[in-house]
Amino acid sequence: MPSPSHEMALARTAAEAIFASDGDSGVLAGAVIRVAMSGIENSGQGRVKDAILIAGPTASGKSRLALDLALSTGGIVVNADSMQVYSVLNVLTARPEADDLARAPHALYGHVSPAEAYSTGRWLRDVGALLERPDLARPFIFVGGTGLYFRALVEGISDMPDIPAAIRDRWRQRLRDEGAPSLHAVLARDDPRAAATLKATDSQRVVRALEVLEASGRSILDWQGKAGAPLIDSASTRHIVIEPDRQELVARIDRRFDGMIAAGALDEVRALLALGLDPALPAMKASDTARQGCDAAICKAAVDLVPKPAWTAMAANTLGGRLDGRQKRIEYPNI
Repeated sequence: MPSPSHEMALARTAAEAIFASDGDSGVLAGAVIRVAMSGIENSGQGRVKDAILIAGPTASGKSRLALDLALSTGGIVVNADSMQVYSVLNVLTARPEADDLARAPHALYGHVSPAEAYSTGRWLRDVGALLERPDLARPFIFVGGTGLYFRALVEGISDMPDIPAAIRDRWRQRLRDEGAPSLHAVLARDDPRAAATLKATDSQRVVRALEVLEASGRSILDWQGKAGAPLIDSASTRHIVIEPDRQELVARIDRRFDGMIAAGALDEVRALLALGLDPALPAMKASDTARQGCDAAICKAAVDLVPKPAWTAMAANTLGGRLDGRQKRIEYPNI
């Protein structure tokens, strides 16, 4: 049995390397891809076998690798990034370009209005609907940077009630008018068990607990206590984490930032702001400039003020700590 640090062969393509046997040997260079065969802890047996999960920091080449694998396996690429689900935000979220989307089947990209509060539960239901389609009987390749999505796939997630828009809007308006500590006091009165698990300043979770309580008449803790079933079989799933050289990744993130501005990211910010949406909606967090509610002049100034080191901090944001078991390292030179 090879150790977790066992070095594997350099193959001619990413797909060949990922599916290479343990008897290979070779030279490493460029980005490192770790493939954990045993999966995420506490995972179970789901409906879909032989899925591929690709994680890694921003600008590490996840989408390119997913496309290469889809082309070589006849698979479908499924988005697992919580921001790339939103329409309008093509550039801001670095969604795959139209040419790439046309080369292989892609799903769950840009299918949600930014006016909606899309959740992990809704994403998992959307994935479940894909799995039911007979025309998609092909390998599933999940790619993105949202760890909760991956964990929900492999471990399942507690079912939550649908929240009517009127209830959601009312509690969010009260949050704006009264503040989180005041709503935490309401929660402590009506659901003391849930309130005891939350900080008074944790506005989003406090509001969520109040919404669930009003919509269902049950504590959010009751809902969270019932684990859902996993959708994919972790034992047969390949969990891939791309780990590029940090200095190269910093340079790539800088280039991506400049490229996004040149490609019209500020126009997307203006289009998003023109919708007049609630600033608390997830889509409104797509960029710092959007949260500032800037006009054209301020947006331009913000470009010079946004600290690029804040972008490069995402280089450490991988699922590496959640993976275990046999791993192999291969070069992926085309990122």
